[in-house]
Parts: sequence; C-alpha cells; structure tokens
Amino acid sequence: MGNYEGVGATLEAAGHQTNYFDVGAGKPLFLLHGSGPGVSGFTNWKGVMNDLAKQFRVVVPDIAGFGFTEFKEGTKYDIKLWVSHLVGIMDALDIEKASFVGNSFGGALALGLAVFDPTRVDKLVLLGTPAGEFEQTPGLRSAWEYEPSPENMEKAMRLFPYDQSIITPEMVQSRFEASARPGAQDALRKLIPRPNAEGPTIVKGFPEHVVAKIEARTLVLHGREDRVVPPACGQLLARAIPNADLHLFGKCGHWVQTERRADFLKLVADFVA
Repeated sequence: MGNYEGVGATLEAAGHQTNYFDVGAGKPLFLLHGSGPGVSGFTNWKGVMNDLAKQFRVVVPDIAGFGFTEFKEGTKYDIKLWVSHLVGIMDALDIEKASFVGNSFGGALALGLAVFDPTRVDKLVLLGTPAGEFEQTPGLRSAWEYEPSPENMEKAMRLFPYDQSIITPEMVQSRFEASARPGAQDALRKLIPRPNAEGPTIVKGFPEHVVAKIEARTLVLHGREDRVVPPACGQLLARAIPNADLHLFGKCGHWVQTERRADFLKLVADFVA
C-alpha cells in the first residue's frame, strides 16, 4: 500500500483485507466514514478518534471498496455486502454489540445494521445521513464526476462545510493523494449512483417505514446548511425512529464532527456513555 497516512492494522472480513484502527478501551464505539474521493476512516475521524478513545474502545474501519480496504473487481457492492462486512469486522475483533457513529454513507450503513441485525447495535449517532428520497445534490454529484487533481479536490471539498476557512492546503493534499491511488476513482464510481445526463438524479436512502422499526436509541446530528445531504433527511430520521433525538446545528454544513467538533464530542460522549 505504500506509506499513506491512514493505514492502520489489517484483518479479514467478508473476504476483504480490511484496514482499520482500534484505539482506547471501554464500551466499543465504531466510527463509520462517508463516501467520496480520497475518503477513509482516518481522514473522516482523525480529528476526534483519540478524544473519544479516552472514554471508549474506538474502532475506525475502511468499509469494503473504500479507503485502504480491498476493492474487488466483479464484486457487487451494496448495503447487504457492507453490512456483512461490518459484522465480519465485529466478529474478527470479538465485539458482540457496539454503538455506531455514522457520517453520511456511514450513517446509512449503521441504519442497515440496525435494520438487518439489530442485536449487534447498542446506540446510533447519525451525522448528515441520507434517508427517504431526494434529488442528488452538487456535493454528491461531484464525487462521481471528480477527476484526480489538487484543484478538483479543493473544488469538491468546498461543497461540504459551511465555513470554507476550515479547508486547509494539508487537508486538500492528503485527500488528493489518497484519491489519486491507481484505480481509486474508478472504484468509487462503481459505488456511487451515476448522475443522469439530463434532469435530476434521485438518491434513495432507507424509507421511513423501514427506519420506523429501529429500536436502538438514536441521536441525529445534522448541519442546517448541509448542501450534500439535505437537513430534511435528518428530520425524517428523527421523526420516524421511535427513540430518536435531533440536534440541528446552525451555520454548519456536512462535516459536523469537524465544523462543530467540541459540541460533537460532548454530545456523543454523553449519549453513548
């Protein structure tokens, strides 16, 4: 793999050599990354994982097909495969039940686990998580259309936070380098819905009647100015999941854990503990 930032330990799950970090001790807490060019568990969570590890056993995997985990040509990547991959990671680490913090795609994956295998889930924290049906946003479209270059990476990243000043040249460079690995963007395009050439592309998350069956205690966190996954998705989840609370952050986009880091850490620690 070379010496990339974000390469941790390796285990095998669902037939995939899987990259992950496992830090701290206590109740197990998984941090599940979003999708997009150059994304990995580490890029998504490096700003908060060590803080949470003071209180919890924090596991940060790269989900099958993303980051530094194997991508297999000819494998059908869908929610069923991703859920079985996540269960495989839990089994390999001897974790029967855990809480999950999911960002965007990672939130959808956490919902999938809660729907298909609820006994493995303690609590859910869902950040900027898609649900129901909505028009594909420029932020989601940009992930598919992206061609690796530092300029294009910066342009794509600017669609995510409300306050543009949090995007540093170092962030852009590290995401660009990961996105430019051979085959990385081709792999990503197979995992993301292709935008329609004309007219809107409809993105489908779990429908309301399905998430209504989730019994786990759930904390929904959404940026009011999220231009990647509309706040209406967070409101749907909070309305439909019986044991859910919603926290809507003003002047905040799609990266709650970065844009409102201190609030995020306190809310998650209090809720999961």
